[in-house]
Amino acid sequence: MNSREDILSRVRARIGRATGNAAVATEAAERWLAARQQGPRPAVAGDLLASFREKSEALATTVDVVDDASAAPAAVARYLAARSLPMRAVGWPGLESQPWRDAGIVFEGRGAVDADLVGITGCFCAIAETATLMLLSGPDTPATVSLLPETHVAIVAASRIVPAMEDAWRLLRTEGGGLPRAVNFISGPSRTGDIEQTLVLGAHGPYRVHVVLVKAGGENR
Repeated sequence: MNSREDILSRVRARIGRATGNAAVATEAAERWLAARQQGPRPAVAGDLLASFREKSEALATTVDVVDDASAAPAAVARYLAARSLPMRAVGWPGLESQPWRDAGIVFEGRGAVDADLVGITGCFCAIAETATLMLLSGPDTPATVSLLPETHVAIVAASRIVPAMEDAWRLLRTEGGGLPRAVNFISGPSRTGDIEQTLVLGAHGPYRVHVVLVKAGGENR
């Protein structure tokens, strides 16, 4: 018997698990997991868009709201120009159809490399309670776009804002068809307070996170 089997056998002995009752216990555990029971949680006050915006700004995420998806490139251009950032970006390939050139932005639909300064993504969903963006990795949604550039811009459909983390996972189970290789949660610019408890932004990811909330006109996942 190796160490792992020895430890597990002692655990089974302490909880009264044996060959005869293992199947029953496994079935009970699977039923409990399938039920996905939720405990108490606080209600999200106000409408979801307003709540997400308020929480985002508290986390140093800047937010702009546009009426439809076609207005998103112009909103991104205003943000970049106001901060003297380059009018060049990489982003999710699915966003290439947006009118970036009309907005004065050179857009490349690909994963980011270390030289890229601005990354533009969509979002699987956004969580109002914590102002968190939920991004799924995949061939058309490369994770590097939100992680490598100094500036991350996310285009988020208001219809994809959910109240809480539990709702985000429920949506993924409903629509995702299984877990991707990575699920990334982004709540504002990266930060650390390790040195003398002084908050520093851009510690291990983007210095800036900007969200363009789209009231109507499509979903970017």
